[in-house]
Amino acid sequence: MAERRSPAAAFAGRFEAASASGALKLAEIPFLAHVNVRVDPASQAAEEVGAALGVPLPTEPCTAARAGDLTVAWLGPDEWLVIGSEGFRSELLRKAVDGGQGSVVDVSAQRTTLLVAGPKARDLLSHGCAIDLHPSVFGPGGCAQTTLARTQVVLLPREDGYLVLVRSSFAAYLSEWLLDAATEYLR
Repeated sequence: MAERRSPAAAFAGRFEAASASGALKLAEIPFLAHVNVRVDPASQAAEEVGAALGVPLPTEPCTAARAGDLTVAWLGPDEWLVIGSEGFRSELLRKAVDGGQGSVVDVSAQRTTLLVAGPKARDLLSHGCAIDLHPSVFGPGGCAQTTLARTQVVLLPREDGYLVLVRSSFAAYLSEWLLDAATEYLR
């Protein structure tokens, strides 16, 4: 059987070296579960999905809610992305939308998660992202679908930095871009 390899695995050593200065921490958080949920937010199914997750689906645009190790990110008026640990099982969510009231699709293989943290994280991301990343505007509990270095990403701010959800096919490109853009902070 072939060994499972994450989309940015080849960058682990370079991420670690770039993180040595303390100005930034770059890393891949591989193999997180990513589950796309589509449901009418006013429906019983949405309530049941929230109950299964342990947190109601956020209905305010560009927000995310947390429950333990799960994050539920608002992607649209009837769409959310559930991010959890590798072992997250989406069967309870599927049961909640059973009967054609919505859809639950595991899209884990579609994306990987990059961590950009440290005192210069916001400065680094600002080089390639057009949205205002200041914590007063875009802090923990926020969520945005945007572009970073011309790559579509989902950004989730945290207390210590940002999670950058990127399509697997763009992971190497974005990793190279992050390392190149980080050069000025590593001197």
